Order: sequence, then C-alpha cells, then structure tokens
Amino acid sequence: MFRSTWTAVVTALCIGFSTHFNPAAAQERRVPSSPAELRLSYAPIVQRVQPAVVNVYAAKVVQNRNPLLDDPIFRRFFGDGQQQEQVQRSLGSGVIVDSSGLVVTNVHVIEGADQVKVSLSDKREFEAEIVLKDSRSDLAVLRLKDSHEKFPALEFTNSDELMVGDVVLAIGNPFGVGQTVTHGIISALARTQVGITDYQFFIQTDAPINPGNSGGALVDMNGRLAGINTAIYSRSGGSQGIGFAIPANMVRVVVASAKSGGKAVKRPWLGAKLQAVTPEIAESLGLKTPSGALVASVVPNGPAAKAGLKSSDLITAIDGQTVDDPNAFDYRFATRPLGGTAQIDVQRGSKPLKLTIALETAPDIGRNELVITTRSPFQGARISTITPAVADELHLDADTEGVVVTDIGDGTAAQNVGFQKGDIILSVNNQKIGKTSDLERAAKEQPRLWRIALVRGGQQINVTLGG
Repeated sequence: MFRSTWTAVVTALCIGFSTHFNPAAAQERRVPSSPAELRLSYAPIVQRVQPAVVNVYAAKVVQNRNPLLDDPIFRRFFGDGQQQEQVQRSLGSGVIVDSSGLVVTNVHVIEGADQVKVSLSDKREFEAEIVLKDSRSDLAVLRLKDSHEKFPALEFTNSDELMVGDVVLAIGNPFGVGQTVTHGIISALARTQVGITDYQFFIQTDAPINPGNSGGALVDMNGRLAGINTAIYSRSGGSQGIGFAIPANMVRVVVASAKSGGKAVKRPWLGAKLQAVTPEIAESLGLKTPSGALVASVVPNGPAAKAGLKSSDLITAIDGQTVDDPNAFDYRFATRPLGGTAQIDVQRGSKPLKLTIALETAPDIGRNELVITTRSPFQGARISTITPAVADELHLDADTEGVVVTDIGDGTAAQNVGFQKGDIILSVNNQKIGKTSDLERAAKEQPRLWRIALVRGGQQINVTLGG
C-alpha cells in the first residue's frame, strides 16, 4: 500500500456504503437504456464541482547535519561547520467544504509543514493555516488566509446511503499535472482491513487514482462530497483500480470540530475494549458466522458499564446498523453526535438485549502533556500522563497507568535513540515514572548511564544507554 508522504506516493478514492437495502434509492439507480444515454456527459456535474477542489502545496525546511559534528574531537579540528538547509515539498489535493474558505485534506499531505499554500481552480494561490489535524482519521482542516470572499464549497452526502455499483467521480491533481477528473464505481463499502488510519471503514473505488490525489474529492452524481481520497493499493505507485476514501460522514465530524474552534476532534467514548470474533470464538458462542464485536473488558463507571454492557457480550448493531467487526463499531460510534444516546443490540449468551449508551467524551483531567527539552535520551519527546482519553486515542488498555510518548520530534535525540509514539515509560534508573513531572525531573539528572524500562506493543523492554 502506498500513501502520499513528503516523497509523495499517494492516495485514492472511493465512496460510501449502505447497511440496508433502500427500495426508494434503488428505484433511482438504473443502467443506461439506450445508446443515446451512453453518450450523456458528466460535464454539468464536473463544472459545478471543480471550483471547490483545490491543490495543496506543503513545504518543510530540514537541516542536513553532518553526524561527525557530534564528535567533539572532530569539531575541535574542523569547526562547527555549516548546517545546510533543504526544503522538502509535498503535493496533494483538497476540498473547500465551507464558503468562508475551510479546506479539507489529508494529514499526511501537510504533516510537519512549515508553509502550506492552496491553489484554486482559477489559478489563484492563498497561504493557508492549519486549523485542526486529526491523525486518527488522517484528516486536516485548513483555512485560507487573507480571503474576503465566499468560495464555492461542496455539500456532504450521507455516505451511509451509498451503494456498491454507484457511479462516482474522483477529482484531484495527480502527478502535479493539473486538476483531473476520473470516473468509476463504488467497488465496495465498509472496508475495515486497510490499515491506514485508526478508523478502518473505507469506501473502495475503481476510479483511477494516482500520486497527488490525496485529499481530493470523491463525488456522487448529485455533485455532493461522498469521501476524501486517501490511499491506493499499488505495486507501481500508480493506479491499479483499487483506491480508498474516507466516508463523508467522518469528514463531517472533523469539519464540525474545526468550525466550533476545537483544536482536537471530540468523539464519544465507549469505555470498553472490543475484539474481533474469530471462527473459533463464533463456534464456541454458537454463531453461524464470525461477525460482531465481542466485549473483552469494561471500564468501571464508564459509559458502557453504566449502560449495562458486560464482558463477553456480543455487539451486533448500533442504532439499527449492523456491526460486522470492532472497526465497524468504532466508526459508527465515532460518527455519533455527542450529548445524546445510542442504542446498541447485544447478544448475551442466547438472549438478545437492547442497551442505551450515553455519548460522552473520555475523562482527560491530569493529562499534563509536555515536551522534554533537557539534554537526555528523551529530548524532543512529547509525553502525557495516561488518562482515559489518552488510552482511547492510543488504543491502550483502559486500566493502563503511567506516562506515554505521544509524539517524537524529527531529528531529536528521542528519535535517534529509537523511542516511538505509544511507548509507555515505566522507570528511569529504577525511579518509577507515574506522571509527566516524574519523567521531566529524571531527564534533568544527567547520569553516566540511563537505565530505562518501557512497554511497547504489550512487551516490556529494558534499555541501557550511555550518558
């Protein structure tokens, strides 16, 4: 699988899914009935949609430093030397979703950028500021700077109403050649084993997608935004007819958070850990097919516990929409509006139940996030005390305690040492690390040796580093 990155190998397209058969919608869908209808054009849709699709240019300045300069003997004889700067550029696409100048693109298009520019279809260019980045969905929202006009914007479709076989158009800037339109159909819905973002629930399409299309629009035949092109399967780096898009209903949630002034997307918290139903588990539960989301554990006093959900319950639907696996549930639950409730269908043994769960955010008091700046192996690491919200974001067990690495700065000591996002720091030189202030204090001690115990992927790792 290839994704648009700073080296820009890209993304894809596709749209929607439907969880139930809709007779009214089916009556509107038909194959061409005559040669004349085959000659009908998509031009009216394209003319209406194209002005809202933009090109996104991101630039990042990086320092090319000779590693020999880290040796004091080398510096003594040859001086500090000059650090050469290099500008890395990436190219992607974006979609105007609000007439005030809000643009949606992919996080991986603008990740780490020092400067972002947006080029409209009429060739005008605007500086853009990053309003919100949501790495969990790979969606970012930009705002055009110094703009005093109303821009053409796309409306969202309800991606839950899309059906396999629907015709869709993909619009973006492949290979930087300029705005390009391709067409195809929705090949599949609710793809959950793609491995791109936290929320695995993609529209798959065969509309040709190539590098530069990341962040571009997937639109339906009404000219509405059905999805944001995000990835392609490819062995060559070009389109091979398998592309993926983030459904419009997830895009809508991220845009709403940006409009409300939030710096992070607030989503409902379940307060339970789910696992997939394997064929062996299905057989032990007496299920005909291995589908649904099995409750592995429940957080005390969380929304799931208060709703009456218990370990070993099998979640089969939410608000009447079938749940095939935990990824499907996560997407459905994450796109529910905060403040209300959702009804989940549960199988407990042989007994079917309906439970009502409150849609509320995870507690986040005591996160105390900070960046370690002291010269140490941790320098450049962003760390956080593990709250229920942090555990939810990083897919940690809800009862996990301690301090976790939430981000690593490029070219920092922490990155060079090999720390990774999600590492849980247990102790430093036999001092237990329970909160961020503990690690901040330990990083200032400057010992000859650093003895660090951490957990990565459920496995404890003990590291010894020279001071």
